[in-house]
Amino acid sequence: MAVAEELHFGRAAKRLGMTQPPLSQQIQKLEDEIGVTLLERTNRRVQLTHAGRVLLEEARKVIGQVEMAVRAARSAAQGRIGRLSVAFVGSATYGWLPEVIRAYQERHPDVELVLREMSTPMQVEALIAGEVDIGVLRLPAQHPDLHVRLVERDACVAVVPSAHPLAARSSLFLVELADEPFVLVSRAIWPGLYDGFITLARTLGFEPRVRLEVTEVQTAVGLVAAGLGVSIVPSATERVHRREVRYLHMDGQSPTVELGVAWRRGDTSPLVASFLELAEALHPW
Repeated sequence: MAVAEELHFGRAAKRLGMTQPPLSQQIQKLEDEIGVTLLERTNRRVQLTHAGRVLLEEARKVIGQVEMAVRAARSAAQGRIGRLSVAFVGSATYGWLPEVIRAYQERHPDVELVLREMSTPMQVEALIAGEVDIGVLRLPAQHPDLHVRLVERDACVAVVPSAHPLAARSSLFLVELADEPFVLVSRAIWPGLYDGFITLARTLGFEPRVRLEVTEVQTAVGLVAAGLGVSIVPSATERVHRREVRYLHMDGQSPTVELGVAWRRGDTSPLVASFLELAEALHPW
């Protein structure tokens, strides 16, 4: 490119920081290698052949692509481009997660962010299998191959139908629901919430009557609205407004739930690191 643009071996050699003879030899070797004459040389001038002009244009494209590749590699190393897969439990969208996702997309617009809603057990399996990079899940969720950090703790509230005798109140004691049928998120989906509620109820002297187990908090709230029972959900669920139910805070003891973030041990991806750094900056853990 230097010789073709300068059309002078001396100026091209100076531009490249070398002497003229080795440069002339390199051009000759290039012509021998590809089997065509690229430059017509006379005592007075150097000019490109038709083949030389074609090669020059293609060489410029190649150099441009190499420069783009270098920039892309640097951006990837800094966690600014690439593909990041984040799994999350649906209830995480009521609080911590939306702010983190919004901020991450604003700061890393060239990262392809893939979001997948999954239960906590499915997330653990997907993380171990390398199918997702980060999990936003409910605790406890431990595995020797995973780092897990607590990011949010939330007290639970009771959900009752709007026509329930207790609906006019703003709070209650959990034991006041002892005779009610419960609609709970399944233990297989959310063991922390299920076990925490059952254990507390037994401590308070009653055995909950679980009428239905569901897979989503929204489903539990919907079935309470339909009059099938009452439920215990994180207080963040109050943001999902339904006229058919009332959320009541609990006096005295109440179950609590924890939200965590998980990633594979030994994962050196700058994309994972940048997500975690931003998440911790917004909500220190």
